[in-house]
Amino acid sequence: MTTDRSESDWQAWRTAREQRATAPHGLAALRYTHWLFAAEPETVEGAPGRWSADGGVVVGVGLEDAAGPVRLAPGDQLVVGATLLRAFERDGALALRVLDPEAPTRTSLAGIDAYPFAPEWVVRARFEAADGGSIDVTSVDGHASTEAAGGVARFDVDGTPVELTLTRDAGGLGAVFADATSGSESYRFRFLAVGEPDADGTLTLDFNRAYLPPCAFSDQYVCPLPSAGNRWPVAVRAGERLPVPVEASRTANRPAVA
Repeated sequence: MTTDRSESDWQAWRTAREQRATAPHGLAALRYTHWLFAAEPETVEGAPGRWSADGGVVVGVGLEDAAGPVRLAPGDQLVVGATLLRAFERDGALALRVLDPEAPTRTSLAGIDAYPFAPEWVVRARFEAADGGSIDVTSVDGHASTEAAGGVARFDVDGTPVELTLTRDAGGLGAVFADATSGSESYRFRFLAVGEPDADGTLTLDFNRAYLPPCAFSDQYVCPLPSAGNRWPVAVRAGERLPVPVEASRTANRPAVA
């Protein structure tokens, strides 16, 4: 795998991450996730019109300037005034998400704190690919589901053997992990995207790009928790740490969200 691991490339990644989190309709702007269970359209907080789920799509009626019902497949979105409405699906259940630039979670966010770039945290790992199958996953709201198994990466941290269980989705390999910094120095768990293995079957794990899950920015997300094997006694002092609130940013002379 050929990947730029320079500090300048990491800084560009950091900038893009902060922009995605703090944008008007970015990660921190999620104000509501409304699960749609009623048979008839109903009003939901923060969104115009009335909403229901029908035939695998989110349906909105009574929206001003709409010629008829609005139908949003999972992932589709609609901008109404300053608000962005997005359809979301999990294991067949549908929800309408409301992203609001004035959400307190966004207006109170200045950016993302991270550990300094650490070349030693670009780790080569032995990889054992999964032969199909799935992994049980529990989300922060207690929902149990499964994800496609990706495999296991094995490496050492200061002589301590560590295993990282990976899942696979349309975006490739990834993992959720917690370490000795979680819940104190860093958020209670973090995500890591992983490239495909090299021809010799090894993986490169760049923990400088460990990133905060969406639920670090809004409790309206339903992030997966790390499996038992991905909770380590070793400290990973690399990657993103915590959201930076505006007040802390002012103290550090850091610009807040515009």
